[in-house]
Amino acid sequence: MSQSFAKFIAHVVYSTKNREPILAEPIRQDLYNYTAGILNTVDCMTLGIGGTSDHVHVLVQMSRTMTLAKMVEEMKRGTSRWIKTRGTNFQWFSWQGGYGAFSVSESQLTLVKQYIANQEEHHRKKTFQDEFRTLLKKHNIAFDEKYIWG
Repeated sequence: MSQSFAKFIAHVVYSTKNREPILAEPIRQDLYNYTAGILNTVDCMTLGIGGTSDHVHVLVQMSRTMTLAKMVEEMKRGTSRWIKTRGTNFQWFSWQGGYGAFSVSESQLTLVKQYIANQEEHHRKKTFQDEFRTLLKKHNIAFDEKYIWG
């Protein structure tokens, strides 16, 4: 085969350090736009971004040359630097160390987009911690509770 073909769609979830509810609505949309810009620079296509005051969901079609870990590192590092320039409230901002990443099939793309777009409504009923546990279980990812939130 003379060409390489790939289509990987990932649903990435990460939170603010200690799940601090610092991402108020005015900055959140700017954060999403900035994140999409970072993804564009690493040849990844943003399909959806949403979240609440303490975490972010990103739906992304990954570049065939970019590793998941490197993509998440670029997103978190770039947005962390950017958000620290948004005022004194954000000077100590940082993301939690880890992340969750889940594969998304083409057949589930619309559902995942809707899920991400409706994060505010979703979290009126469910905490981030419960949501994350559910995602891990749904994707059959083994985890130890003591290592998730640290």
